[in-house]
Amino acid sequence: MARTKNDMREAVMVAAKATVQAHGYNALSFRELAKEVGIKSASVHYHFPTKGDLGAALARRYTEEGAAYLAELLATSNDASWCMERYADIFRAALANDNRMCLCGIMSAELDDLPPEVRAEVDKFAAMNVGWLIKVLSRAKPSASEQDLQEHGMAIFAAIEGAQLVARGCQDISIYDRTIRAYRTTGLIL
Repeated sequence: MARTKNDMREAVMVAAKATVQAHGYNALSFRELAKEVGIKSASVHYHFPTKGDLGAALARRYTEEGAAYLAELLATSNDASWCMERYADIFRAALANDNRMCLCGIMSAELDDLPPEVRAEVDKFAAMNVGWLIKVLSRAKPSASEQDLQEHGMAIFAAIEGAQLVARGCQDISIYDRTIRAYRTTGLIL
């Protein structure tokens, strides 16, 4: 069965996402992706002329999909605690999926090695997450200042990404679970 160009592009994106989440941006190899997908390396280059183009496309899609899911959560419930629980579950799900990391979180760890177009997309992911967290926090703390909400949102985002990173490094998802519980107990997370 012949595959369309869109099918091949999608297969490259899926394989590349799994590679980055498991091994980081620096592990991306057009030759290895081509072998995994069953196409020639030149076909990968057809869809993504450079590694930076591929990395930016991955981060952009990850951000768009994440934003859509988070918007759905806000539309589903006005309960800030419920939204926050679902948010933490997203990061846990990556760990449960073969000890993977948040795509943009692992890319952030390699920031010095990222081309500018990838950095820009990773920054958009962080901004989208903090923006969403601000919306959730404003539901629970309607009288909080914009600066307080911004700082709290960034603290939550950084803390959850950090919990995921440490749990992954220890290959122990229970570390993530205990850390998230501690964040709730101390009031960092609603």
